Amino acid sequence: MLISDVLRSKSGGSTVATVGPEITVRALLAQLAEYNFGALVVSTDGTTIAGIVSERDIVRRLHEHGARLLDESVSSIMTVDVHTCRSSDDVAKIRETMTKHRIRHLPVVEDGKLVGLVSIGDVVKSTISELESEKEQLVGYITS
Repeated sequence: MLISDVLRSKSGGSTVATVGPEITVRALLAQLAEYNFGALVVSTDGTTIAGIVSERDIVRRLHEHGARLLDESVSSIMTVDVHTCRSSDDVAKIRETMTKHRIRHLPVVEDGKLVGLVSIGDVVKSTISELESEKEQLVGYITS
């Protein structure tokens, strides 16, 4: 199974919510809550990646800096060394990358442009679906 298959199966498809690096952490929190997302890609134009910011980033920085962090810009807490994947990448490879680097969200990039975002939940769901399909085929083979 490929990442493109995962994106097609998502309810939002390849739509990616982004935030500008200048917005405050407080505004970021509102967007994460409104859309029920665990992370947002930071972009100035919606297609290039400046960084990514997750709930984990916020919690860690809040612990370090306290409540004053809420009025800081997203650029002060975002991860700038962003791992990405391509829609042609195999889900098993991406699962290994996410596990190895402890990444929960991975932007999908084609020709230098953001085309999607996959979460570890998306990857696990696709893996389970693939395993269930294989199981059904094996059971069908054995019982026929």
